[in-house]
Amino acid sequence: MRILIVEDEPRLLANLARALREEDYAVDTADNGEDGVFKAETYDYDAIVLDVMLPKLDGWEVLARVRKKKQTPVLMLTARDASSDRVRGLDGGADDYLIKPFDLPELLARLRALIRRSAGQSQSTIDLGEVQIDTRAKAVKRSGADVTLTAREYAILEYLALHRGKVVSRSMLYDHIMDESDATLSNLLDVHVFSIRKKLGHDLIATRRGQGYCIQ
Repeated sequence: MRILIVEDEPRLLANLARALREEDYAVDTADNGEDGVFKAETYDYDAIVLDVMLPKLDGWEVLARVRKKKQTPVLMLTARDASSDRVRGLDGGADDYLIKPFDLPELLARLRALIRRSAGQSQSTIDLGEVQIDTRAKAVKRSGADVTLTAREYAILEYLALHRGKVVSRSMLYDHIMDESDATLSNLLDVHVFSIRKKLGHDLIATRRGQGYCIQ
């Protein structure tokens, strides 16, 4: 999953980016509102973490501009705890709201929930027959036994599972598991998908020639 963090406080931005990468998210960052709008409109993210108090454009304006083009889930961060600010953010198109200072585990849980809900998945466990995916623990079982996947293999599997029944193009999959600094060639997707099939069953992920991949 690919996340955009828009935050102008250098230490918080660095800490959030590092924490999310440790959770195996692909992470892009912006330290002002203008860059945040550009990246949010240019790339397809699974969620955006958006500070309210930003230089150049504040978070309210960033949210308004993004909502004209994208429905990406947005979690707003702010040190202002007035209920009127929360109402303004939610009515303006934000999906959730977190007041600084916050606990990192709560932010991570809220992001997982936003991503699940945007894909129409209400539970943290995705059942694919003999394969179960725990999106909270980022763990996979096959017939009750733990299966070890690399971070990138898990990211591919989770994205396809959250979009079960839909054909996901190679370019879309690449865009959602790689960040802006990743130079990995997209043809390595075939290698990762082959490895997932080897571990979880060759029939789990179907290839649609000329279209992409699909989990039924």
